[in-house]
Amino acid sequence: MDSDEDERLLFSERKEWSDVKPIPQDDGPNPVVPIAYKDDFREAMDYFRAVYLADERTPRSFDLTSEVIQFNAGNYTVWHFRRLILESLDTDLHDELDFIELIAKSNSKNYQIWHHRRWVAEKLGTEATTRELEFTKKILSLDAKNYHAWSHRQWVLQALGGWENELDYCQKLLEEDVFNNSAWNQRYFVVTRSPLLGGLQAMRDSEVTYTVDAILTNPENESPWRYLRGLYKGDTQLLVCDSQVSSACLKVLNANGNKTFALSLLLDLLCNGFQPSEEFKNAVEGSRTLESDHPDSNLARTICSVLEFEDPMRSNYWKWRKDNLPPQVL
Repeated sequence: MDSDEDERLLFSERKEWSDVKPIPQDDGPNPVVPIAYKDDFREAMDYFRAVYLADERTPRSFDLTSEVIQFNAGNYTVWHFRRLILESLDTDLHDELDFIELIAKSNSKNYQIWHHRRWVAEKLGTEATTRELEFTKKILSLDAKNYHAWSHRQWVLQALGGWENELDYCQKLLEEDVFNNSAWNQRYFVVTRSPLLGGLQAMRDSEVTYTVDAILTNPENESPWRYLRGLYKGDTQLLVCDSQVSSACLKVLNANGNKTFALSLLLDLLCNGFQPSEEFKNAVEGSRTLESDHPDSNLARTICSVLEFEDPMRSNYWKWRKDNLPPQVL
């Protein structure tokens, strides 16, 4: 399709389409809210309907889908028919990846593009691995939270491979922005799914050390706190007994700054059998403000009272936690 719309020939003016009778969209005799399509888009769709209904899988039909997709990249039927044509013509799928990348420049959150991209990559197999990882990396450099890119990247790793440098990639993203929760999520995905790392149990100690360092550097960053909990998924008692975890809570409680996440984690530790020392009790007491509840001999109740004030968005939740503490919690 010519970049200059003024020079674009209508299909009715192209000799190669003279044998095709376009099929207009049927909105019924009295459409309630007719859509004001542009003339060139309406005509392109009329010709597309004609070749689609005739199941014409030819080079000109393939070129037609390219034009229609550039008008509207979200049309599922056009993408579907394009895949049928690709299979029938045995087209070079590497060229198709080029086309998708062109369309993705302005449609990076379009479901149809990513579905089509996966189909092409699946057809190519492992020879597409490096290119797909680089493609998602390019998209993520522009939008680090693009769910479609992350989903596609995880699919590529699981289906086609390429795990070798993925942990380093996560490390790089977190060095650039330690608040990037998507990168934390990908790191957990790699640690727990990569066939090269030995699984969560093998990686836990080094990951806990890495995560605690991130927490102590930015205690207000919720992502590493969530990641830390995830490292003990399915083994709560190990979380309670690991001194690195309780030590991180204590250090944050004794420092200036946001203590919400440290208090929240300490509360969960207490509810699962953690026995606090006087240091913890003094640190929690030091976190109280005049606006929070009166002192309470029960440390867990005191934490809930502090969180009611320090975390007002979830104050009702902390009230509920205080009213439903296990009877054995100190």
